[in-house]
This record gives sequence, structure tokens and C-alpha cells, in this order.
Amino acid sequence: MTRWSNPWLKKNPLLSIWLSTANAMLGAARGQAVAAVARSAGAAALKPARKKAAARRKPASARRP
Repeated sequence: MTRWSNPWLKKNPLLSIWLSTANAMLGAARGQAVAAVARSAGAAALKPARKKAAARRKPASARRP
């Protein structure tokens, strides 16, 4: 009786390269998305401070009561 090897357990260099490339692309996309969220969160946090600073720079006659 001849024992056949399981083809799913053999190494496949093409599949390995393809999966490595896909993993790298998804990792880069994830990094860019995280950076974009961090930038927008940082800008949102600075918005009230900028408004306060702008209000302090206006002359008293231009401020609303």
C-alpha cells in the first residue's frame, strides 16, 4: 500500500509570497488609517484652544457680549 502525502501540508512558495505581500499591504493601509484618525483627533482637540486664543487677540470692541 502506497502512502500519499497530503498536498495541503506541502510548502508553496508562490502562496507564501502572495500572503506576505497581502499582509504587508494591509499592514500599511492600517497604519495610514490609524495615523489619519490620530491627526483628526489631535486637530479636534486643538480647535477649542485656537478659538480661545483668537478671542483673546481680538480687540474688546469686536467681541460679542
